[in-house]
Amino acid sequence: MKINLAVLFGGKSVEHEVSVISAVQAMASMNKEKYNIIPIYMTKGNEFYTGEKLFDINSYKDIPAMLKECTECIMLRSEGKVQLIRQKMKKFGSNLISEIDIAFPIVHGTNVEDGALQGFLQTLDIPYVGCDVLASAVGMDKFVMKILLKDAGFPVLDCCRFSSFEADNIGACIDKVEAKFSYPVIVKPINLGSSVGISKASDRDGLEKAMDEAFQFADRILVEPAVVKLKEINCSVVGDSESAEASVLEEPVQASEDEILSYEQKYVGGGKSGGSKGMATLKRKIPAEITPEQDEYIRKTAVDAFRYLGCNGVTRIDFMIDMETDKVYLNEINTIPGSLAFYLWEPKGVRYTELLERMINLAQKRYRQNEKISYSFDTNILAMGGSFGSKGSKR
Repeated sequence: MKINLAVLFGGKSVEHEVSVISAVQAMASMNKEKYNIIPIYMTKGNEFYTGEKLFDINSYKDIPAMLKECTECIMLRSEGKVQLIRQKMKKFGSNLISEIDIAFPIVHGTNVEDGALQGFLQTLDIPYVGCDVLASAVGMDKFVMKILLKDAGFPVLDCCRFSSFEADNIGACIDKVEAKFSYPVIVKPINLGSSVGISKASDRDGLEKAMDEAFQFADRILVEPAVVKLKEINCSVVGDSESAEASVLEEPVQASEDEILSYEQKYVGGGKSGGSKGMATLKRKIPAEITPEQDEYIRKTAVDAFRYLGCNGVTRIDFMIDMETDKVYLNEINTIPGSLAFYLWEPKGVRYTELLERMINLAQKRYRQNEKISYSFDTNILAMGGSFGSKGSKR
């Protein structure tokens, strides 16, 4: 009997479209003999839909038309099982679309990759692929991630953090940055990926504009010193806290050493059909052109950071090399990377289907381990009825 595997993607996120691309890629590579693949598309309004049309990337050219041929649905737990049922109930006949055995979120960005969706799946008590709630939240929040990694001795750049309520006195924010760093600096939304809202500032006016832009996408931002002569290196890691391994390293190709790769460069690639290929369209050098010592250091640091943060499944960890000093910095971790970073595993002889299978196995392993933990405590506290009074018993 096939395993019912629900793939969730889309959602209320500025990286919605990237998620669709990543999910369609993955579903095309999953083992159809082992899994009954159930696509669940989350609209930008957080409605859930399922249907055969969702497998075809071309269907998304006209989403309203596509959804008319799909079924709006909800996930719930009933009779000890997770079920996918119709949102608009029929008066006669079954409203059950399918039972779900495993959930596979392939989502990017705020509201979906940051622990929110993972918390929903955790509440449903279903095995789900990827990082758990805490690791997802930490990985999404660049500031929290930096604090944790810095405390553990990992090489990260220092930064300043600002909240939206401080934007009313932007001059004071800029004064704080200028007292700490020299120009140029990089401004980032604190919880977004795919280069959305990220820009470089070379002077005070540029910094104000960059901060205004970043605040359009997030209520918290960070500012950090720019690495002027920059070489970016990315490494994927697969595994869990017990055991993990690193992929080959990639070096994204930039027009100049201090350029920030844009959303379009990462996902559109300038080609007419590039959108369906996601991160695979990005120009890159694999393996990266670095020294053997740098390669070994980055791969080890990536695995150590992955395990320290309690990650699970496949991640991509991005590094920066300062070409003037040869200093290596861990930039950020992507808990659900674009295209699930499959292109970094193929050079090691790991086919995409095998990578997906390993991720699913890791989800099942974590679920089995969590089942051994006791979540109840035998007590007769409720049998005592109203003896606690209106204020309860907690002191």
